[in-house]
Formats: sequence, C-alpha cells, structure tokens
Amino acid sequence: MTDESINIQGAVCAPPLPHGEQIVMGHGAGGRMSHQLIQKAFLPAFQNPALSAGNDAALVMPDSRQRLSISTDAHVVSPLFFPGGDIGKLAVCGTVNDVAMLGAKPLYLTAGFILEEGLQVEILEKVIASMRAAAAEAGVQIVAGDTKVVQRGNADSLYINTSGVGIIEPGVVIGGNQASPGDIVILSGPIGDHGIAVLAARGELGFTTDIISDVAPLNHLVAAMLLAGNSGIHVLRDPTRGGLATTLNEFARQSQVGIHLN
Repeated sequence: MTDESINIQGAVCAPPLPHGEQIVMGHGAGGRMSHQLIQKAFLPAFQNPALSAGNDAALVMPDSRQRLSISTDAHVVSPLFFPGGDIGKLAVCGTVNDVAMLGAKPLYLTAGFILEEGLQVEILEKVIASMRAAAAEAGVQIVAGDTKVVQRGNADSLYINTSGVGIIEPGVVIGGNQASPGDIVILSGPIGDHGIAVLAARGELGFTTDIISDVAPLNHLVAAMLLAGNSGIHVLRDPTRGGLATTLNEFARQSQVGIHLN
C-alpha cells in the first residue's frame, strides 16, 4: 500500500540545534562544534602564538637553536579493544603522530590513567603491554605518569591522557599556515578504517566487516619523507576526529586559500 500524498523527494535533514549553554557529545567529535567550542571557551583564555597556530602540536621555543614540538591528547574509546588496536596503542600512536606533524622527531611521552573502580587488573596490564609495544615501535620512552581511580559508574572503564615532546631539526618548517594554492594533498592510506573498526566492534553497523583500524606510529614515515624532500612538504596532519573534510577546511581557514576536490 502506498500513499501518493506523501512525497519524500528532496527530503533533507534539519541542521542540528545550536548548543551554546551545555556540552553535548558533538563538542568532542572534532568537527564544527568542536572548533566553535575551542574558539569560544579555550582560545580566549589561553591565547598565545603556539596555541593559535592550530596545528596538531605546538611549536615552542621557535627562536632557539633547539625547537620543540609538544602535544597532549585524551583518549576515550569504547570498546577498549577493537580490530587492529586498543586504547593503549591509540594513546601512544595518537600523541607520537601529533608531535611528528610538525616534522619533529618524537622522543618522550607522559601517560595519565583514569581508572574506574572495578576494572580488571588483567585488562589494565594488557593495555599497558600494548602501550609498551607501541612506544618501542615508535622509538619513544614513556618517562612520567599518573594514576587516579574514580568510583564505579563515573568512567567508562579506562581513560588515558598522553603528552609528548620531540625535537625539530633546523630547516624544517611545517604547519597549517604553510598551505599554498596548488599544493597536492597526499593520503598515506584509506579513509575511515579506524572509525569503521571501532563501530563494528560495538556492533553498531548492522553488518560484519573485516576492516581493521590503521592506528600506527607515523613518525618513521614522516622522517623518511623529510629525508626525501624536506622543502616540498608544507603541512602534515593526522586526521582523526572530524576526518579529512575538517582537516582540509582547517587548511583553507589558516592559509586563506580555497580547497577544491575533484
């Protein structure tokens, strides 16, 4: 049975309602709402040149002989283990990659753990072993950390915050403000593997897939690229939340150039 009075051609989804008074899940998705929150709450409070640059990592001591790249990231993922990785590997690789996006050589990480009461020690040890393996693969050391425990029900098993620092060699100048008209955008791999792997592990896709997360340390790849042609690399990004579209839009905003995809 059909009702010819119903016409769904040209149906559109209504735009999301603005959320200016309360934090909602979209504020952590890495897209427009995240950007708006940063612009409204964080940048006015912490305004400085390193932060305002808007890169994956901050360039500090820019006028010294030894420039540093510094980044921090909080990692929340459910489930803790997914095809191709886990929250521990994600935490190490995420910060290593952010530090490397300024062309730096990552050296040291710190790790802070928020544990929910009732978490199995065996699970924690498995995550720590994964972090150790990822750090060894990246060639970095985890040199400091902290642990806090919250009451049952006040966290999703385990959260990890990692911070990292690396050195930028003389002559390496990479950042969002270096994007220029005519730049070629090169992707190091397929788009969306990590997101699909996590959603599949949650059982939210409605179908099965053999796609695995592509989480991996990229600092060795970056080092090889710099060795092959430092002067030709303008910008590096590790797109995660918000994806490729948000990354390209940010390039256009920082460099005030148009982005056109064929």
